[in-house]
Amino acid sequence: MNDRVVTREIHGQVLVLTADFPPVNALGHPVRAGLLAAVEDAANDDAVDAVVLICAGRTFFAGADISEFGKPRAEPTLSRVCAAIEACPKPVVAAMHGTALGGGLEIALACHYRIAVPSARFGLPEVKIGLLPGAGGTQRLPRLIGVATAIELIVSAEQIGENRAASIGLIDRTADEGKLLQGAIDLASEKAYVRPIPRICERANPTDGGAIERFVAANGRKIRGLDAPNAALRAVRAATELEFGDGLLLERRLFTELEAGEQSGALRYFFNAERGAGRVDDLAQGAAALPVRKIGIVGAGTMGAGIATAFLSSGFPVVLYELNRDALDRGLQVVRGNLSRAAASSRLGEHETEAALAAVTPVLEPEALGDCDVVIEAAFELMEIKRKIFGMLDRVAKPEAILATNTSYLDIDEIAAATTRPARVMGLHFFSPAHIMKLLEVVRGARTSSSALLTAMALAKRIGKTAVIAGNGYGFIGNRILARRRTEALNLLMEGAFPDQIDAAHVAFGMPMGPFQMSDLAGVDIGWHRDPSRIESLRDALCAAGRFGQKAGKGFYDYDDHRTGSPSREAQAIIRDYAMALGRPQRAISEEEILERTLYPMVDEGARIVAEGIARKTSDVDVVWVRGFGWPIYRGGPMYWADHVGLKKIVSRLRHYGLDVAPSLEARAESGRSLLDPAASG
Repeated sequence: MNDRVVTREIHGQVLVLTADFPPVNALGHPVRAGLLAAVEDAANDDAVDAVVLICAGRTFFAGADISEFGKPRAEPTLSRVCAAIEACPKPVVAAMHGTALGGGLEIALACHYRIAVPSARFGLPEVKIGLLPGAGGTQRLPRLIGVATAIELIVSAEQIGENRAASIGLIDRTADEGKLLQGAIDLASEKAYVRPIPRICERANPTDGGAIERFVAANGRKIRGLDAPNAALRAVRAATELEFGDGLLLERRLFTELEAGEQSGALRYFFNAERGAGRVDDLAQGAAALPVRKIGIVGAGTMGAGIATAFLSSGFPVVLYELNRDALDRGLQVVRGNLSRAAASSRLGEHETEAALAAVTPVLEPEALGDCDVVIEAAFELMEIKRKIFGMLDRVAKPEAILATNTSYLDIDEIAAATTRPARVMGLHFFSPAHIMKLLEVVRGARTSSSALLTAMALAKRIGKTAVIAGNGYGFIGNRILARRRTEALNLLMEGAFPDQIDAAHVAFGMPMGPFQMSDLAGVDIGWHRDPSRIESLRDALCAAGRFGQKAGKGFYDYDDHRTGSPSREAQAIIRDYAMALGRPQRAISEEEILERTLYPMVDEGARIVAEGIARKTSDVDVVWVRGFGWPIYRGGPMYWADHVGLKKIVSRLRHYGLDVAPSLEARAESGRSLLDPAASG
């Protein structure tokens, strides 16, 4: 078996070892065993002067086998394989194409020379699943490219291209596309007799120069509460202070601790949940995604401009339609600003930015949408308006075009009924800011076709979104749970809690902001009836006082010129007066109660959503809340988190507060079944 996974072929005095373990040459046990045997044999073969390590298929080693995490490793370990490669008395060249990620890049670092094609990409993504590079990456990389750059690659977990890799010294040579093997053989032949063999493990400790402290000062907020990045920093510091072997021992100890920790378990769960969200099983036989070459967008407001930016940034031509010139010009200005900021942050290159700007066509005539393959409506959240727009689109769009609404709450089927093509109508619910947020809820109407659904899922992937399929129900998945949390947070205000107290509890839990910070950011007046004399809710009372949120300089908080919020005496007085008018007594409320009263109902609502089929599976709820609302990823999502809190406890506390409990949640609590267990629907 191992001989078939790693094959051997001699080219003169250069032995070529080719790993072939589809689909991505993950470094599972067969690959590790095959590599170790082949390298040890090469070391003792007098006919071999140098070795090339290359992979068949579409990529170099794309990482470890994630299914092995949390289990005892079968020998040989990846660390042992890397040690054998590095100790080989003959030069070993890593020849890289596709991606060299995680353990794949650690294999390359153990080799003595590295060559790659221009399309190759490199990275150490382990912190994304709560780990650190565990086969010498934290010790070899700083010795090769310096501490500051090594920290950036390890802790950011982002991929870099061949140009950057060459500039920082990660690779030694570039080969033309399609000529990697010959380039690697030439490099191996050239270096076959060069001594000493350049082993990274034999390099002196790199100097820190304050790089770690500078990184923490600049990124402390991003890594707050995250175990893996902080452990990675410890390991990199060890590379500056300890002998190589001692640094490896520390790295292995930290890796083992992380692997057994709660955060890594949650992050590995979420990794699989996110991948699973994109799989669509219940489709008509023979259904296929339709080709999409041009996008139409109706509405150039904040959401429409953000959606346009998302497609333009991914190379799509966009037709942007508005009713009047002023609104269209404002939308174009927002698009330009979005693209300029993307260029400034290096998400887009200068050429890509110019191409994106040139690819938007602003129009005032709806007929200009006629040749678009997908048209997305991003107009005001009112059913009457949306039905009118879809009736118009049904007339001007080509018959095969898909019509999508960006509605946050409204009934997709009612919107589709305004057309003669309900099979080609769906929801594409982007989250604000649309060009930044990863989540896209793909909302399936009662008559949405399988081909339309597949088209939307493929389109989401092309623009870098995490797509989750949702059924047609008020608020779909994310906003329905958000509404439940908002209701409970407002009840807490009526009973004596303060907005900043509630928000602080959520931020301490790991959320980027609390419910009232979010409300001020979005606008307290969203959906307000605009009549100051009608005070039927706390929102009405705040809006009657002109407290519309950040845009007005005051909402639940007061804001300075930089939109920095501070607790507001006026807002608190309005809240207290409104509570007194309702006869609601005030009391002190603990942080524990705040979290139980706001987070446990979210779990309950998630259980209802799954039971009703609005979410296809429980893990989809977690993906929506992590990618769309900032639930701390290291807690896995509300449903995963609930299993670890304990369903019996959650049900008990919901009852304690007089809150309803979903039958499906109660049934699983009583039976001891996990919320994530797909075997039982009750």
